[in-house]
Amino acid sequence: MQRFENAREAALALRPDAPVYCFRPEVLKTDARAFMEMFPGRTAYAVKTNGELIVLKALVEAGVTMFDVASPGEFAAVREVSTEAEMIYMHPVKAQSDIRLALETYGIRVIAVDHEDEINKLNRVVRALDIDPGAITVFVRVQTKGSAAYELSKKFGAGPANAVELCERLNRNGYKVGLCFHVGSQIEDPDTYERALASVDWVRNRVSFDLAGLDVGGGFPAEYGHDPNSKKPAMPSIGQIMSRLRGDLNEYNFDEMPLVAEPGRVIVARCLSLIVRVLLRKGRRLYINDGIWASLSDSWTGKITLPARFIPDPAIRARNGDADKIVPFKVCGATCDSVDILSRPFWLPETIDTGDWIEIGHIGAYSLSLRTRFNGFYPDTFVEVTTPFDEGDAPQGFASLETMAAE
Repeated sequence: MQRFENAREAALALRPDAPVYCFRPEVLKTDARAFMEMFPGRTAYAVKTNGELIVLKALVEAGVTMFDVASPGEFAAVREVSTEAEMIYMHPVKAQSDIRLALETYGIRVIAVDHEDEINKLNRVVRALDIDPGAITVFVRVQTKGSAAYELSKKFGAGPANAVELCERLNRNGYKVGLCFHVGSQIEDPDTYERALASVDWVRNRVSFDLAGLDVGGGFPAEYGHDPNSKKPAMPSIGQIMSRLRGDLNEYNFDEMPLVAEPGRVIVARCLSLIVRVLLRKGRRLYINDGIWASLSDSWTGKITLPARFIPDPAIRARNGDADKIVPFKVCGATCDSVDILSRPFWLPETIDTGDWIEIGHIGAYSLSLRTRFNGFYPDTFVEVTTPFDEGDAPQGFASLETMAAE
C-alpha cells in the first residue's frame, strides 16, 4: 500500500480517476484504545461496520481481542487476522447450519437469541455435537426503544415479559444466560442507554437465577462534525456519554457482572476518508466517480453530516467564480441510476470544476461494508495516509441539510 502524508499529496501524485480510500491505521488504533479504556468491560468490535482485513488487522494490533460477528463470512475474516480472537455471535436470527459452523468449526461459545425457535435451533445443534450447554453463554436480546440515526429496535428483540420466559427456558436447558440490547446506530439522545438499562433491569428482577452478563450493544456515536445549517444541537462527546453510561450501570448494579459492548461506528469512522474526482460540473451539479451504491450510502440517507475538503487540480489554470465563496452543489453519483444523487448538497468553493478532487472525511463506518458492484463500479483502491483528517486544512464545508436553491 502506497503511503502519503495526506490526501492532497495522494491525489496530486496519483491523479486518480477512480475513487481512492485513505486509510489511517494509527487513528483507528487510537480510537479503539480510547474506547476500551473508557468502557468498564470487554469491547467486541462490530465487524459489520467495516470488515476489511486491513481494518481488522489494525484492531488486533491495537489490542482488540473480541469481535461481534453475524455470518460465516465474518467468522472467516476474523480468523484470518487472528487465531486467538474470541468471537461472539450476536445476530438474533440465524440459519441452523450457521449455528453449527460457529460452534463446531470456529469454537464460538457466545450467542444471542430473541425467539423460542432460535433456542430450538441451538438445542438441536448442541445435542448433535454433544456439547455441554453449560459451556455456552446465550444472551437474550431485549427490545428497547431508542433514538438513533438508524433505529434497530423495530426488527429485533423480545418484549420484556417474553424475555423472562426465554431466559427461564435457557436456564432449565443448562445454558449460562445473559441479557443484551442494541439501541441503534449513532444515538441521538443521551438518555437512550438509561432507558434500555431500565428495561433489562425489569427482566433481571423477574428471572429466578443470576445472570451471566450484560451486553449493551452499540450505538456509541462518532463525532462527524456539526452541520452549520442545522439547528439541531450537537450530541455530547463520547467521553461524556461513556461517563453517563458508567454511572447508569452503577446505579442499576450492572457494574457487578461481566459487561460487553459492541462498538463499531465510534471506533472506525475517522480512520478512512475518500478521494473522489469531479467527472463533470454542470451548473451547480457535480458528477463524481462514487455515489450511493458505493461509498456514500450515509450521504444518501441524509442522516450523517460528512465533511468535504476541496483538492484543486493544478492543471486547471483558468477558473470562474470566487475562490473564497462557498456555495452548495448537488452531488450526483457515478452510476446510470437516476436516484444516485446525494440527499444533501455539499458546500464547496464556487471555483470547483471538472477534473478537481474532493476528499470526503470520516467514511470508515459502513461505507465500505455497503458498497456494491452495481453498474460495474466497485471502488477498491487504498493508500495509507499519516495525517488525521481533522489535523489537515479545515474542510470547506459539510454535507448540508439546507435544500438547494439552484440546480
